[in-house]
Amino acid sequence: DVDIAVADGLASAARLADRIGGRYVPLDTAGGVGRAIVEATKFGKGRWQLDFSTARGSIEQDLARRDFTMNAIAVDIEQLVAPDRRVELIDPFDGRGDLGRGLLRAISDRVFESDPIRLLRAVRLAAELDLEIEGTTVRFLQGDAARITDVAGERVHEELLRMLAVAGGGRRLIQLDKLGLLTALIPELEAARGFEQPKEHHWDVLGHCLKTAEACDFLLQQGNWEYATDGVLEAVPWSPRLEDHFRREISSGGSASALLRLAAVLHDVAKPQLRTVDADGRTRFLGHPSEGAATAVAIGDRLRFSARETRLIETMVREHMRPTQLAQGGPPSRRAIYRYLRDTGDAAVETLFLNLADHLATCGPTLNLDAWRQHLTDVEVVIAGYFEETSQPRPVKLIDGHDLMRVFEITPGPRLGKMLEAVREAQAAGEVTTPQEALDLVRQNTPVKTPDA
Repeated sequence: DVDIAVADGLASAARLADRIGGRYVPLDTAGGVGRAIVEATKFGKGRWQLDFSTARGSIEQDLARRDFTMNAIAVDIEQLVAPDRRVELIDPFDGRGDLGRGLLRAISDRVFESDPIRLLRAVRLAAELDLEIEGTTVRFLQGDAARITDVAGERVHEELLRMLAVAGGGRRLIQLDKLGLLTALIPELEAARGFEQPKEHHWDVLGHCLKTAEACDFLLQQGNWEYATDGVLEAVPWSPRLEDHFRREISSGGSASALLRLAAVLHDVAKPQLRTVDADGRTRFLGHPSEGAATAVAIGDRLRFSARETRLIETMVREHMRPTQLAQGGPPSRRAIYRYLRDTGDAAVETLFLNLADHLATCGPTLNLDAWRQHLTDVEVVIAGYFEETSQPRPVKLIDGHDLMRVFEITPGPRLGKMLEAVREAQAAGEVTTPQEALDLVRQNTPVKTPDA
């Protein structure tokens, strides 16, 4: 990711993209900023992104318009191509010194006013480079946090997912909240602040959601959990296969782990509006997973998430309590696993881990280790079922809709779909293995008119 200040940024970016077989993107025609993008080439592996800005005034004046001191360091291109390559840094704000001290420092108090996306970029850079945001810069961030609402959803989407993809990204959501950025971005969460929960919960609703995101870091082997004792993490299913699963890119650079952390902070977003108290004094939040899923979709649309990203987050929020219900009364049955995988699809594994994080963030210091280990055993069975299903060819259909219409003299419609689903479920459970057994199952469980009737 290279920034180059030249006399004409748009023309230079276009010429370079043409020269190296890349793609030209005009970023700011009024400001004269263009981008040349090239994928893996002779320049090296991965994606190169070169931004050309039109310099106005001296290079020192140009650097003064940048965001952070670490990004306000330049070198003269003429020195880079000179035979001796003796390069002197142009560093008017001591960015090199701040990097050495591990600090992210804003150049001035106008940095976030001139481009509010820098509010999110500050946290993302601190996460990626393991930097501490300098104290005065923290005050600038808090003072300008409300400006984040002026940023286009596409830009917020990119910065937010890059931040959440970093190891320990869940903890960064807590940092966003302390800076005033979280509920500026997602105002739907403000009602959860200070909203008390039943005694089973260790935190209020917003605190619980933030702790759930932090627990995701812990379960993904990327962070600590302050209440962890011996055996808590050791019993969690983990393997190179799971690591690759959570690292996979969903779309637009968003990883599965990033979407899991976002679903974690949203999973109880609907609780405040659905609180009821029974006659016996018991507090309930009936329907909050479904209502929360609808809210998550609205948030995803506003922040310009892709359809696939939004669908995965929606599924995780809607089904986050489901894994707890799988093994009630014993280990999860093949039929229960089939139904769970059918309903969660691509989000099956993420939903399991969200459920585990939810469990940790509910109990806090009161976690029952024996119950935790049993829950993990059940979860591991479902994970194995998921990987078995996704790594093998789909089972051969025993019967199809034409068979049912012919044998039972019925027409296409919802009833036919329910019959076929009942057969698929029984096949997955190992209860039917032949076409005749499938037809017999339909006869036994569905009142239909047969040719012999």
